[in-house]
Amino acid sequence: MGARVAVAGGSGYAGGELLRLLAAHPDLEIAAIAAGASAGKPVTAVHPHLVQLAGHTFGPATAEQLIPADLVFLALPAGESAALAARLPGQVKVVDLGPDFRLAGAAQWARFYATPYAGRWPYGLPELPGARELIRSASQVAAPGCYATAAILALAPLLAAGLAEPDDIVIVAASGTSGAGRAVRPGLLGSEVMGSVSAYQAGGTHRHTPEIEQALAEAVSGGAAAGSGPAGAGVSVSFTPLLAPMPRGILATCTAKLAHGATTQDLRAALAGAYAGEAFVRLLPEGCWPATAATIGSNAVHLQTAADGQAGRAVVVAAIDNLGKGAAGQAVQNANLMLGLDEAAGLTANGVAP
Repeated sequence: MGARVAVAGGSGYAGGELLRLLAAHPDLEIAAIAAGASAGKPVTAVHPHLVQLAGHTFGPATAEQLIPADLVFLALPAGESAALAARLPGQVKVVDLGPDFRLAGAAQWARFYATPYAGRWPYGLPELPGARELIRSASQVAAPGCYATAAILALAPLLAAGLAEPDDIVIVAASGTSGAGRAVRPGLLGSEVMGSVSAYQAGGTHRHTPEIEQALAEAVSGGAAAGSGPAGAGVSVSFTPLLAPMPRGILATCTAKLAHGATTQDLRAALAGAYAGEAFVRLLPEGCWPATAATIGSNAVHLQTAADGQAGRAVVVAAIDNLGKGAAGQAVQNANLMLGLDEAAGLTANGVAP
């Protein structure tokens, strides 16, 4: 028997993907599954694809339901994780898939969220410099947002190497509809989404904007992944998210002003050096551009870059599965580190096709 884990928010898309990964994990045992409105329902009534969990029932999302576990995953809406985490005993490790503990500043939190600021936990993006060691020693970790994961991994090495300027970053990223959760909304109905790509929360209003700025500012300054400086100091990001007619996946096109006459080979060398030996980050061969389909069902990040000499900008395109490396896969990767397991246990860099 392995370490015992529990999931709060198991009825959502991210929660369902987390349960799928945990059910096949060689070193983890599911001790409890909680969900608010779905409490009392069989897990397979909500997630019929999880046949291995037949006989399991959702319990209430309370600390008492989760305490038997060694580690708890919180896959809850914004503002709900902090209260539940505060009721868990200190010996229980926690990975929060939500935003409650990602930001270093109360002012930035208040701009985007209505609940009180709860503080910051170590940031769970293992591929950032210094992050892996912090995660291993942490008892509480904040997993990054899906858009933020793609954008940060695309740009951080270029900013750290001084090959791109931090004060004029533009990110346009398309996400599948699962990124909006399972709530029934007219704009997410199949008849509204099919055959259409639409922008939303443009003009600096998306909640992942300060998270991206914060991590990239730390990349520029060389600060630790759990730094406490002002969120996003010195970094300016214009982020436009798009809703794409697909269930899952993110394709992020990230650009920044080139510095020092950097070439495509300079940019590729920076990405290759930063992610050498990383199990889940792949710099594609030159001329091959990322596609979301290649990452579905995986914990992989596919990257490609080019220097646009005409515009004087560095271009990096990243593809991830928003429910994989953007949510559940990354949470499991963090949990593996926190529990002293093989970081890649229960995860794959291979996607599912067709």
